[in-house]
Amino acid sequence: MRDFHESPLTVPLTAGRPLTIVDADEVLLRFADGLDRFLRARGLYLDLTSYRLHGNVKRLDDGTAALDIEVTALLDEFRTDLDSLDPVSGAVAAMAALAQRCDVVVLSNVSPAQAPARLRNLAAHGFNFPLLVNAGLKGAAVKALEGRAGAPVFFIDDIPHHHADVAETAPDVLRIYLIGDDRLKPLLPPSPHVHLRAETWEDARRFIEARLMS
Repeated sequence: MRDFHESPLTVPLTAGRPLTIVDADEVLLRFADGLDRFLRARGLYLDLTSYRLHGNVKRLDDGTAALDIEVTALLDEFRTDLDSLDPVSGAVAAMAALAQRCDVVVLSNVSPAQAPARLRNLAAHGFNFPLLVNAGLKGAAVKALEGRAGAPVFFIDDIPHHHADVAETAPDVLRIYLIGDDRLKPLLPPSPHVHLRAETWEDARRFIEARLMS
């Protein structure tokens, strides 16, 4: 993977080919696990009691929560060199198989400055797909990619409000809810805006392959 894209219009797609749009953090890459390692090296840890970071970063010595401003600074530092995350279980094999049947685009909420590290991390695990950087909700980017792809189009993400936005903006896209870290799965309720809540990458792969054959 050599570059990244800031516009859906520049992402290379094959005319008429099905498309899978996939998030990075907690879908392809184990973000929470990597962040916890980063924090522990600084005397902190990630207390996974809710699906948020502010309020859940705590000090190892006394268990008190770090201030929001501290957490924001730590996240900025962590994301500047974000190239050491491990892959989510099953993601490497599933994506290698799916890439033979459809185009794949990684749609990730990182800044252009953070994109090179993200690219290195993805490439290290064989995720050699175009990276589209994004900020905020993902519906507009998904809709633009859908308009340039063949059918079907799939969207895989771990955040319910992204699925809700895609459901409204690009309702024909098939939406798969997948959280890579088992510790995080109980922290979010089921989303009414998805076609599948996948417990594993194998679940997601079977769902996609069945629709590619239909």
